[in-house]
Amino acid sequence: MFSDNKKPRTMNEIGAQPNRISKHTKIKGDIESEADFRIDGKLDGNVKTTGKVVIGKDGYIHGKVECVNADIEGSFNGELLVSDLLSLKSSAVIEGTVSVTKLAVEPGATFNASCTMKGKGGSQNSSSSSFKSSLSSSNRNNEPAKAS
Repeated sequence: MFSDNKKPRTMNEIGAQPNRISKHTKIKGDIESEADFRIDGKLDGNVKTTGKVVIGKDGYIHGKVECVNADIEGSFNGELLVSDLLSLKSSAVIEGTVSVTKLAVEPGATFNASCTMKGKGGSQNSSSSSFKSSLSSSNRNNEPAKAS
């Protein structure tokens, strides 16, 4: 009656350990997993997971990332496909193309990407558009980003 068996569980809730690429570690290649990832080192390749990807402050990924949620403090260059929430911390540097449902950007983050916003069902909203913006620490006047 009060069971939460109907709620989907993440890999961490059912006992799987998140994967971690530590600082001073460099990996070249592709990674597939159902668990979460934290990258504090450097990855030159692709990541595909049904979990969350976290790029730490010293972390860097060059390649394609496909995940449900992502928190980025470090650097990313490539194609980023996030089916739910992408959260960019103030130290984040993003370049490339981004496809996301929800986007949260802290002041100070650098976001130089072509971005496509999808609706809740995963389809692109008719009101969405691709844009290129730069939200960097030099924009301290809280001015809105300019779309081009």
